[in-house]
Amino acid sequence: MAALSAITLFSQPRFVFSSSSSSSLSPSICPLIPPSRNPSRSMGFSIERKKRSPCAVRASLSSVNESVSEILFDVPILTASTGESVLFKDLWDQNEGMAVVVLLRHFGCPCCWELASTLKDLKPTFDLAGVKLIAIGVGTPDKARILAERLPFPLDSLYADPHRKAYDVLGLYYGLGCTFFNPASAKVFSRFESLQKAVKNYTISATPDDRSSVLQQGGTFVFKGKNLLYARKDEGTGDHAPLDEIIDICCKTPVA
Repeated sequence: MAALSAITLFSQPRFVFSSSSSSSLSPSICPLIPPSRNPSRSMGFSIERKKRSPCAVRASLSSVNESVSEILFDVPILTASTGESVLFKDLWDQNEGMAVVVLLRHFGCPCCWELASTLKDLKPTFDLAGVKLIAIGVGTPDKARILAERLPFPLDSLYADPHRKAYDVLGLYYGLGCTFFNPASAKVFSRFESLQKAVKNYTISATPDDRSSVLQQGGTFVFKGKNLLYARKDEGTGDHAPLDEIIDICCKTPVA
């Protein structure tokens, strides 16, 4: 595959700054980036967010509100296969079941195709340990199916969150700085061969129609029943959780 440019790599639209202001994006040329987002208000509850430095939290439960599980479990997402709405609390056994929940950026992100490819290879390890793999992406179910068919990726482990409700509940990073200008995004260039292999059937048509969605970052979470055991927010594009940590927590065996 031909060398990927930075724009192609992150699957973003081109952003052009308006001539009237060097700090604002021209709404006539590029998607608007909302100054603040809290769609949870429209879901019947409100999450009070404390001010924090963008893209500055590593893997830590302290970066996630203690009551987030209770709120998250009532958030609806859509199955990739049929578009059926399901609640988080119905995705795994809420007593002792283990689940690895990986929130991808969006279905048209090449770095997420790379991550999804790795998760697909690890799924037999999760299955053997009785761990449910749940991969969620920003976009509609039809965009999710593009990734599932072309990568490929198991449809029964793939879900869509077109309105980013789960991302907001978990406080995942969003914005131009996290997407393009955080040093953590440079990590992907050390995995160039892996990325090339994962995107051999890639198509940009999997990108959400709502182009503001491409500024969303993802994260990885491990649950045992209702208890959150591990939380990591991606600081930049391609800054994914170390999967050997996930395997150690869920399966107690090192990654092969």
